[in-house]
Amino acid sequence: MIKQETEYGRLERVILCPPKYMEIKEIINTTQRVYEDDNIDVDRAMKQHEGFVQVLKQNDVEVILLDPKEEFNEQVFTRDIGFTIDDTIFLARMDKDIRKPEVDILKAYLEEKEIKYQTLPTSSIEGGDVIVSPEYVFVGVSTRTTREAIDSLQKHLPDKEVIPLPIREDILHLDCAFNIISEKEGIIYPPVFQPEDVQWLKERFDLIEVSEKEQFTLGTNVLSIGDKRIISLTENDEVNNELRKRGYQVIGVPFTEIIKSGGSFRCCTMPIERK
Repeated sequence: MIKQETEYGRLERVILCPPKYMEIKEIINTTQRVYEDDNIDVDRAMKQHEGFVQVLKQNDVEVILLDPKEEFNEQVFTRDIGFTIDDTIFLARMDKDIRKPEVDILKAYLEEKEIKYQTLPTSSIEGGDVIVSPEYVFVGVSTRTTREAIDSLQKHLPDKEVIPLPIREDILHLDCAFNIISEKEGIIYPPVFQPEDVQWLKERFDLIEVSEKEQFTLGTNVLSIGDKRIISLTENDEVNNELRKRGYQVIGVPFTEIIKSGGSFRCCTMPIERK
């Protein structure tokens, strides 16, 4: 079954990839620039990722692990290679040559399992820029996702309104600065957006505003697994306390090594079934 109508329904099945060959090679965001000299401790990243996988399994989520390939240093970020909206999986259209073959790996998996998918005719669009709600699909206008691709996506979704949200160029994807955790609640780092877009979102959601410090540690990039359970970085105390005030069960998971490359729990997961 393929189904995702929201970002916060009960997570049933999700695609991940171990960070076996994770490495900062070409700087693509401000976080990587900070950690360029230290780079990634792969053993530690693998242990943190394994801990994340165990937490998902303990919460009755089926985890599908793609085989990591040595030539793909960012393959851990499975969110980017595709996205699920309602009963359709869309393959991402990536412009970055180093990541294009990752989409082929996902495509091969889906074909092996006889799972149908759609490919948009216009590039580029990546899953980290796509956030799904019952009424809207929010899509970041970023260095990785174009307005042309967003227009193409709207044509495939006649029953939803696709809302483009331009973001600052130093922010790689929309989910690094915005996320939805319920029908009426979200998390945001306002400085990334145009003021009128922030106001529009505030009129529709009760927003937790993330500080600059916790935006750097990707406070918005939590993963909802349903029933008001949210996986979040242990160290993000401000965000986690605000979530608990709103009645959420915060499942703190260490993930600091993977975050050095500029992605967290949402970036590392591609849901294909929620209820």
